[in-house]
Amino acid sequence: MKHFLFTIMTLTSLLAFFLISQSFAQQPVFMETKIIENAENIIAVDNVCAWPNLTKMPDGTITALIFNKPSHGLEEGNAVCYVSKNGGRSWDYMGIPVPYEPGTNRMNLAAGLSNDGSLVTLVSGWGGKGFREYIIPNVVSRSQDNGRTWTRKGSVKLPEGEPVLIPFGDIVRLGGKKLAASAYGYVKGRKNNSAYLLFSYDDGYTWGDAVYMGIFKNKYGEYNDFNEVATLRIRPDRWLAAARTNRSSDLELVVSEDEGKTWQVPETLKNGTISRRSEHPAHLLKLNDGRILLTYGIRWGTQGIGARVSENEGKTWSAPMVVISHGGTDSGYPASVQLEDGTIVTAYYSNANKNHTRYHMGCVRWKLPNY
Repeated sequence: MKHFLFTIMTLTSLLAFFLISQSFAQQPVFMETKIIENAENIIAVDNVCAWPNLTKMPDGTITALIFNKPSHGLEEGNAVCYVSKNGGRSWDYMGIPVPYEPGTNRMNLAAGLSNDGSLVTLVSGWGGKGFREYIIPNVVSRSQDNGRTWTRKGSVKLPEGEPVLIPFGDIVRLGGKKLAASAYGYVKGRKNNSAYLLFSYDDGYTWGDAVYMGIFKNKYGEYNDFNEVATLRIRPDRWLAAARTNRSSDLELVVSEDEGKTWQVPETLKNGTISRRSEHPAHLLKLNDGRILLTYGIRWGTQGIGARVSENEGKTWSAPMVVISHGGTDSGYPASVQLEDGTIVTAYYSNANKNHTRYHMGCVRWKLPNY
């Protein structure tokens, strides 16, 4: 979660980081890792921590909703909208969905297309001492002009026992006026996070009817609590969700066969684990040819963005691939869209790469190798 951050690394913490990196290097590998060749990496937006969310609009424009300050949410700032009209090669500023109030930031969001073609977002954030004292409520905002102007109208009904929810990932269209979005509860001192799927029945104005996404036993024999969950609706009886886990710090895959009402670990994966430790959070995308693309942050070693592909709707997955290895120390949170020619555009954030020393939104243009 974004609220965990070490702002100053002492010699002791550097040593600890080295030892942890070595332990990660010894953890089991799923299969041989492939390296994506000829990936084009772009410094898309400089001096931002970003945590990007991408949406491909009906006219082919790509929108990116990002946090606009070069820190891990430890200062005032907004979620802002940028757009690309040339497949991710360059990006232009558009507008602000929800302005922050003094002493707070708007750094957490879920976003996507409504059924009427509007760009809809739920935006939350943090405030108080150190910008980690309390979570501010969600505001619903929507744009009908690719993010230039925004209308703030709507509400989020919280599930019982949750004083706040932190939105994450893509808003999913279900047809008619129905949408879904993931969010998770966070309470200081509470041992577990709790992930939910929220529903809207009026095309994204009001949200509620929260479905709890569950706690499942992972490969380490632990019961995980989920926080940031990437969801994908393949069809009404086949949903996938890649969940970042709090205690084992990996990705667990769960599926729904009843339009998101209940969730379970798929039998083909035994315990649902689809990444190594410190490889999270995730994004899921249905590709033009029907395959499913999973991208995720590699947050250990040289850091970067990883990917796996499923040809059978999430039952099995390819060997891990490295889309980019950038060498930062604070990075990840990929989001992907695919263009008509098959090019995948993956945005991410990093505090540096091999040739750039500031926080930025990076953007990789790449294609999958032949299998």
